Amino acid sequence: MQQDDAAERPRLEGKIELPPRKKWGGLRGWWRAHRPTKRRLIQVYAALLTNANLKGFVSGRIYAGGTKNVCAPGLNCYSCPGAVASCPLGSLQNALAQSGTRAPYYVFGIIMLWGLIFARTVCGFLCPVGLGQELLYKIKTPKLKKGKITRVLSYLKYVLLAVLVIALPLIYGLITKTAVPAFCKYICPAGTLGGGVALLANPANADMYGMLHGLFTWKFCVLVGLLVLSVFIYRVFCRFLCPLGALYGFFNKFSLLGVKLDEDKCTSCGLCVSHCKMDIRKVGDHECINCGECISVCPSKAISFKGSQLFIHPNEVPQSSTIQIPPAYAQGPINEPAPTEAEGAEEQKPHKHGRGRAFWLQFAAWCTALAVLAGALVYYNLID
Repeated sequence: MQQDDAAERPRLEGKIELPPRKKWGGLRGWWRAHRPTKRRLIQVYAALLTNANLKGFVSGRIYAGGTKNVCAPGLNCYSCPGAVASCPLGSLQNALAQSGTRAPYYVFGIIMLWGLIFARTVCGFLCPVGLGQELLYKIKTPKLKKGKITRVLSYLKYVLLAVLVIALPLIYGLITKTAVPAFCKYICPAGTLGGGVALLANPANADMYGMLHGLFTWKFCVLVGLLVLSVFIYRVFCRFLCPLGALYGFFNKFSLLGVKLDEDKCTSCGLCVSHCKMDIRKVGDHECINCGECISVCPSKAISFKGSQLFIHPNEVPQSSTIQIPPAYAQGPINEPAPTEAEGAEEQKPHKHGRGRAFWLQFAAWCTALAVLAGALVYYNLID
């Protein structure tokens, strides 16, 4: 028997090999661990849509079509070769400098529209600068955790909003009658990368090198410093320097979309604040970028997205949350007849119907979004 076992062992060992199904299973496991989230897909989509003029990167020319009269929601430099819309921050500074005694209602109206609809959801989902910082932060290095110092530094962007975006453009506009977009001129890394480096990297713009001086050197150093810090600090520019995020933060409480906290369900455990990488004090405050990552860590399911009632009927929401029983009914069991199988089946129908409707709504939304992106790419690169 031992000889037979010894003779059989090589034959069995030769057959030990992962079947193709397990190999594909390993690929599926890797994809599940590394696949992009819906928020990441939306970020990439928004970056492509606001920079749909891809031929600009080839020709080295700035798009100057009709859509440049509209401001994009996120921070995206007007001078970027791919930009098809204006930057709201740059437009605001230029409008204030050229306004004189008249308020720039058009620019104010567009920014207020984005603020009332999205607020800082723009930062979490639609801003190309935020996407770039998050990708850099994924590089595996020691990370600087948030604390009291970062919370204090987060107020610096409000100072930059008041001084560089509002005060200096107004003062220079009234005194010298010239537009001086101070933040764009002295700090903005999106302008340095998109409007400076992207243009200078094209051989067609070799004559621009003669216009460079100390100011560009300063801004290039700021850009490099922020890129390096983004590897170690989560969204360093958004948290400490971005005036557009500071401006949208004022609308966080009133916006149509974003995250909200149900105070009745909240147990004040603090998991949402500790899990968040931004310098928030509570969910939905002026520092919250409405990314929704706190929703999955809340044990009492007290956090949700605003506007979900627009897509899911209240009766179709899964009944998984804790139901508060009034004290009057907590003294003993309630003598009610048990539901029949037919009644139980009827109770489950709305939930199944709600899941099916949510799936088809998402499917239709993604198809529409992809159609819009394809149309924009064709229009800006082949037609206009």
